[in-house]
Amino acid sequence: MLIVLGSAMIAVFMYLILAKRLAPTLALVLVPLTFALVATGTGLSEPGEDGVVDSISSAFSDFAPTAVLLFFAIIFFGTMIDVGLFDPLIRSVLRTVGNDPVRLVVLTAVLAGVVSLDGDGSTTFIITVSALLPIYLRLGLSPVVLTVVANLANGVLNILPWGGPTIRAATVLNVSPSELFNPMVPGMVAGIATVLLLAWQLGRSERKRLLASGRTLSVVADEMVAVREPALIGGGAGTDGPATGSGGGPADGADAGGALEGTLDPNRPTLRPTLIWFNLGLTVALLVVLGMDVLPLSLVFVAAAAVALVVNFPKPEDQLRAVTSHASSIVGVVSMVFAAAVLVGVLSGTGMVTAMANGIVSAVPPSVGSWFAVITGVLSMPLTFFLTNDAFYFGILPILTEAAGHYGIDPVEMARASIIGQPVHMTSPLVPALLLLVSLAKVDLADHHRRVIWRAALCSLVMLGVALLLGVVPLG
Repeated sequence: MLIVLGSAMIAVFMYLILAKRLAPTLALVLVPLTFALVATGTGLSEPGEDGVVDSISSAFSDFAPTAVLLFFAIIFFGTMIDVGLFDPLIRSVLRTVGNDPVRLVVLTAVLAGVVSLDGDGSTTFIITVSALLPIYLRLGLSPVVLTVVANLANGVLNILPWGGPTIRAATVLNVSPSELFNPMVPGMVAGIATVLLLAWQLGRSERKRLLASGRTLSVVADEMVAVREPALIGGGAGTDGPATGSGGGPADGADAGGALEGTLDPNRPTLRPTLIWFNLGLTVALLVVLGMDVLPLSLVFVAAAAVALVVNFPKPEDQLRAVTSHASSIVGVVSMVFAAAVLVGVLSGTGMVTAMANGIVSAVPPSVGSWFAVITGVLSMPLTFFLTNDAFYFGILPILTEAAGHYGIDPVEMARASIIGQPVHMTSPLVPALLLLVSLAKVDLADHHRRVIWRAALCSLVMLGVALLLGVVPLG
């Protein structure tokens, strides 16, 4: 019965989000709580100690540091955008891509991939969005393309050995991280190539729409060079302000230049050109400390945001204004983080996770037992989408591996199969970095999911195909 409830809960949740019947935050709260009431009302789970209520409370505690991190990360990088730290980078990007939107979208994949090498999704999305979103908006390109491409690149590289999934799989199955990861490198390379191909396809689509609107990158570059022309600040002809669609980004075919008034305006009052080297040094120091992993990430961002605000805005009223200017992004992402904790708490507290794992194992007939590694690779996509990595790797993977052992499949082979679904996992609303990505880009989660999930699944299937072809994941 718990298997049926869990499957129904996931189906209802995804329908409400993709059909835009409920805001993601509300869906993350109301759907799990409704099914939790059914589970406790029917006696299938306990509401109190070691049950749903305590699991949700525990999830709140576990997610709190992440919420703090994202809260102050938005303030810090938002402040860096306001004071003009990324303006030279934006102009450099325009020079690099010339007048071709396809190059811009492919460059998005390259930038996100390079930054993803540090193993931190939040940092990747913050830097990518900070550097490229203003250009997308100025051109009228869809910010959803930016979030999709960045999400895909980061998802493929999330299997790096210093990333969370590979370490979890190696730890729980007691295998060497290098023995697990090294044979998967060709598959990861193929996944990256797939991302670049998808970026190229998305770029071509956007180029057609952009040319139809009469705007090109060369026009935008001229506007940004002519920084003293007030008429060029705030949008193109026939647009009084930002044209937005339901996702919060530019409507298709609209000139979204007005969306950048106050963001790329070279005369904006928040610019601090004399502090650019200080701000660059502070940002580099922040990224170095994050990479060293010597302090809690939330504490690092709290301190960095405080220093950035005090130095760039000495007056208290300016500091308050700088913080509140990013209030909408902060509220959106932090509320979704704590809402996601409700879903995680209900899944674990009701016992749905364990029931579904045992159900999967029992549903595999002995005649296809030798395919257990392949089955695990396929299942890793939906399971890591609807579960946290901790729940999947520490709760479900050991069960699957024990069953696979009866068919002669080694734990390291199961570990390799288990990380194949990471491109799909990184598109999950349970991943705080994904919530940060859509919040910073002001993209509707449903719009993002419609375009990213099938592409992420394609990347995972390519990785699985290469792994099977090379024999690093056994086929039958």
